[in-house]
Amino acid sequence: MRGVVFDGRQVRVVDDLEVRDPGPGEVLVGIAAAGLCHSDLSVVDGTIPFPVPVVLGHEGAGVVEAVGAGVRHVVPGDHVALSTLANCGTCADCDRGRPTMCRKAIGRPGRPFSRGGSPLHQFASNSSFAERTVVKAVQAVRIPPDIPLTSAALMGCGVLTGVGAVLNRAKVGRGETVVVIGTGGIGLNVLQGARIAGALTIIAVDTNPAKEEAARRFGASHFLTSTDGVRDILPTGADHVFECVGHTGLVRTAIDLLDRHGQAVLLGMTAPTAEAGFLPAAMFLDKSILGCRYGSSRPQRDIPLYAELYRSGRLLLDELVTTTYPVEDFGRAVEDMEAGKVARGVLTF
Repeated sequence: MRGVVFDGRQVRVVDDLEVRDPGPGEVLVGIAAAGLCHSDLSVVDGTIPFPVPVVLGHEGAGVVEAVGAGVRHVVPGDHVALSTLANCGTCADCDRGRPTMCRKAIGRPGRPFSRGGSPLHQFASNSSFAERTVVKAVQAVRIPPDIPLTSAALMGCGVLTGVGAVLNRAKVGRGETVVVIGTGGIGLNVLQGARIAGALTIIAVDTNPAKEEAARRFGASHFLTSTDGVRDILPTGADHVFECVGHTGLVRTAIDLLDRHGQAVLLGMTAPTAEAGFLPAAMFLDKSILGCRYGSSRPQRDIPLYAELYRSGRLLLDELVTTTYPVEDFGRAVEDMEAGKVARGVLTF
């Protein structure tokens, strides 16, 4: 079968991948579509350290082909969106409704794939850049069959992360003010999360003026190409500032833009050793800096919620998909993403 493999030196689309059958508590999914996210490229450039060779991809949707023993919530033929959260379901954090904090879901890559008899790692417990993948049952979330799989794929990362950061982590309230720095795939979902939450003023900031139309469509009330103009709109600062770029200097900027009792939410991925600086004295007016893993999500709860918000017209998914590419055009999809031409490019099989 076809898939996108990184061997530590180069990325190639291969056609001789194999994947094992699902074991107990696992699901075999035929992937129909997978979103290309910066996190996939962060494995390639070393920002996210990961063992190789690895099958890339972590934002996908498809159709269940087989289930292992003990799996009851999905059956062959079901449409599913895949999460990256292979949480155990039994630890203290899972029991508290915090599956993103499950220690068994982090840093334990499996190797369900093989090529020429040699095993390959699975990225983010998912590897959706393959025609088929095996995931833990908890990662396969059933969705209504009327949602296009090219759109549904994006719920598994970009939507869970961006919308979840607003609703689950920051808990943005009706009438509050929001600044979103960076309007890529995550930033657009933060914007629509703020719109859904009922934020009154939503300022999108991006150095690329071509992104204004999309930012406003997703929920921005204002668009700026620099943070310099934020105080002209919000003289006392913002209730919530989301940093979606992963630039250490913008961490300081996000903090500086806060009003009293404001929250800076860090979503952009920086290098593991990168450091950011700020003035601690600026925090004494009850300001907060919040990290956020995967939108503080509970995928088996949140994905069905977002599916219904989509079906009611409140959550935009189709509009996130700028271009679809056959998996063989992976290189072109990367070029378009790096050039800022797409909100989200989606690979299809």
